[in-house]
Amino acid sequence: MLFNSVGFCFFLPIVFCLYWAFFQKTVKLRNAYILLVSYIFYGWWDWRFLGLIALSSLVDYNLGNWIYQTKQLTKKKYLLALSLLVNLGVLGFFKYFNFFIDSFSQLISQMGLQVNAYSLKIILPVGVSFYTFQTLSYTLDIYKGKLKPTRDIIDFFAFVSFFPQLVAGPIERAKNLLPQFQTKNSFNFEQAKEGCKLILWGFFKKIAIADVCAKYVDIAFSGKTDLGGGDLMIGGILFSIQIYCDFSGYSLIARGIAKLLGFELMRNFAYPFFSRNFGEFWKRWHISLSTWFQDYLYIPLGGSRAGKFKQFRNIMITFTVSGLWHGANWTFVFWGFLNGLYYIPLIFLGSHKKYQSKMDENQLFVGFSDTLKILVTFMFTVLAFIFFRAPDIQFAFSYIAKIFTDLMTFQYQQALNIPLFIIIGLLFIFEWTTRAHQHPLLLKKLSKALRWIIYLVIVFITIASYEASTSFIYFQF
Repeated sequence: MLFNSVGFCFFLPIVFCLYWAFFQKTVKLRNAYILLVSYIFYGWWDWRFLGLIALSSLVDYNLGNWIYQTKQLTKKKYLLALSLLVNLGVLGFFKYFNFFIDSFSQLISQMGLQVNAYSLKIILPVGVSFYTFQTLSYTLDIYKGKLKPTRDIIDFFAFVSFFPQLVAGPIERAKNLLPQFQTKNSFNFEQAKEGCKLILWGFFKKIAIADVCAKYVDIAFSGKTDLGGGDLMIGGILFSIQIYCDFSGYSLIARGIAKLLGFELMRNFAYPFFSRNFGEFWKRWHISLSTWFQDYLYIPLGGSRAGKFKQFRNIMITFTVSGLWHGANWTFVFWGFLNGLYYIPLIFLGSHKKYQSKMDENQLFVGFSDTLKILVTFMFTVLAFIFFRAPDIQFAFSYIAKIFTDLMTFQYQQALNIPLFIIIGLLFIFEWTTRAHQHPLLLKKLSKALRWIIYLVIVFITIASYEASTSFIYFQF
């Protein structure tokens, strides 16, 4: 079920009203209700894959308890290995089986040998990359002694399947979200009001910006030979804005819905396009995934503890695997690899942790140096995202080559949407001036009348921009 679908417009109010009216008597009853509606939400897409998420939940619920109860380190390692095998096996089969088979077949063919590759028509379950990582972090934290397992299976199943963040994150850690399923909550008007603001801003970014950008982006990446380099440059910029507004919009809606139900999800985006280098960018972009890879891959590989060379190696492995996590295509792998290359010079210069503090968030203007750094970081981000969007690596290189050799040619002006550029400009101005806050609709310094005017304008623009329900980009991952 899509957040931006007509069905969800009926689903959420019904779930909300029944939740607070009838299912708050006990924690167990509430969690059973959350589990039920979450499975309905997920099964709306394809009920056949409910068994897969139930299996993943059941395996890690039991393994988490066995790991905790076992005193022998060797046995703990075997149980952890089983958790990794099941979760990564499910992810690998559904997401990467055909990718690796086809890649192996192509490699053998290039060597002049013939091979009969066997591929399956496998449907990728929505959200499988997100909930497998969420359950994996549970068993990993128990193994490391950072978390005690839950004894209540309903609590755990509800935690794994919590519908606001089930199919596209944020990837929550059990130590943050699971305790919320173990304590009784009560309706908080201020929390619900903030949730509504998050939902409104998320829908605005998705419908009024991301979905409108998609029309031009699809043309730019269609491979039309009559497009000029200027057209492609705009297409690359608009795709970066599209994926940011699409994914951060989903995260905002997810956090807002969770607040309506009395839960708090982690922040997943912190104005990443205002970053001054890539060290800062990856502290602001898809925070739940970047911190997951930091804690469960980069640090176990050795992190920065074993000298510069191994740190470079660990960075490149982490970013490349992160790229592969996004999808079964070499373009995603190269995108991750390229971001690793962006990061390496910062480590060499010792500036990857330079911007730990927030950037003059109460000032309207910053210095020329910071402005230039933001623009340069953004343009390199756009360059990397061209690989992310391209159908293959060769297409991406051709796309970039045409930008640099034919930059001043614009052949497709009729596709440009001037109101869209105005709205994008207002988006960044709005986010820049409110960047000290978690989201731009925390307008406490403005009068109540002016706040309501802003809310109504955003609602009007969003409704006016709505056409047909379109999937969120990260559903495919």
